[in-house]
Amino acid sequence: MTVPNQLTMLRIVLVPVFVALLLQEDPYLKLMGVIVFAVASITDAYDGYHARKYGETTRLGAFLDPLADKFLITAAFLLYVHMGYLVLWMVILVAVRDLLITVLRVYAEFMDRPVVTSREAKYKTLAQNVFAYVIMVLLLMKEKVFFGSRVSATIEQVLQSDSLDYVMLAVTLFTVYTGISYLVANWDVSIRSSARER
Repeated sequence: MTVPNQLTMLRIVLVPVFVALLLQEDPYLKLMGVIVFAVASITDAYDGYHARKYGETTRLGAFLDPLADKFLITAAFLLYVHMGYLVLWMVILVAVRDLLITVLRVYAEFMDRPVVTSREAKYKTLAQNVFAYVIMVLLLMKEKVFFGSRVSATIEQVLQSDSLDYVMLAVTLFTVYTGISYLVANWDVSIRSSARER
């Protein structure tokens, strides 16, 4: 197994770890959970760079890498739903879109008709990750041991306000838009041409 694939597997393993840590009452364990999430995100950036630089791209990596990314961000969003900070239906839309496009990209890869990730899709991924990070930072700022009672109360008001819903709605709409854009742009390459070869 190549180094990029090992990093991808590590990212998958870290998903339940960061979720379990953020669910703890101990603020220091929550801090560790944020660090674990950050480490997982860093492996996402590095494994792609390493694979391209040293020519270690594999079909297994093409399958696992985007899947690991979706596991990580979906787990974070579902965790926030569990905590009462995000609305479930929007997270489901994001998860379904990401899973569908990931399956289609992997299918196109195995049919030797790979497609290039669009700039919009990269912005979408960036927006999802930044939003997930922001909520994690807010969760840490809510802990009195780190920032005191006054800051904690203010952050709790922010978390309970409609602000997160509005941001999540924007992320959801943009995510769905990029999914539709992907399907339209790559329909002939990844779907019709593959069907004609059967």
